[in-house]
Amino acid sequence: MPRENIAPTKSNLLKIKEKLATAKEGYDLLEQKREILVMELMRKVEDVKMLERELDIAIDRAYPILKRMLVTVGREKANRLAENIQYPFDVHEKRFMIAGMNLPGLEVKVPDAELKYSPENSFAECDETVIEFFKLLKILTELAAVRTIAWRLAREVRKTQRRVNALEKMVIPTANATMVYIEAVLEEKERDSFFTSKLLKKKAGKE
Repeated sequence: MPRENIAPTKSNLLKIKEKLATAKEGYDLLEQKREILVMELMRKVEDVKMLERELDIAIDRAYPILKRMLVTVGREKANRLAENIQYPFDVHEKRFMIAGMNLPGLEVKVPDAELKYSPENSFAECDETVIEFFKLLKILTELAAVRTIAWRLAREVRKTQRRVNALEKMVIPTANATMVYIEAVLEEKERDSFFTSKLLKKKAGKE
């Protein structure tokens, strides 16, 4: 295992021990954070799956109704009716607190469906189509919001995992190898100093 290229001194030994302790503490915290993020991500993935099932059901219901309406009303008349209808949609960023992090997400407010036709131009098929497609739109916007959070969480999981791997495979082993090396050098110096001192005392005693 590679070690840091630093002088084997007592002061450097203290520094490397502090660094090692900090790295181990950081590793534990990051590992806890990673586990929490993975759990939150799995919850969001389940939410996405549930909304996708709801979306499939809504699509299977809405599009046959649209086709039936176009057959009854006619495509040209349906287009004329739709040209003068506008709905305000509120799309903005919303922050979410997850695992102690403030993550950006998406919030879309879908207005309530209004049947804006005059009595002479109103068709039950048009009304039914509007209602069903607004249901579909609400599911789509909710799905987009949940997918955005899931994507952000997945990115945070990858970032956290990279930091965990760096500490586990590089920082901690390198610091540990450096500490062992410095301790070995200092112990060797102490032994040499002890034997040198002993020899000097022995020599002084003979004189």
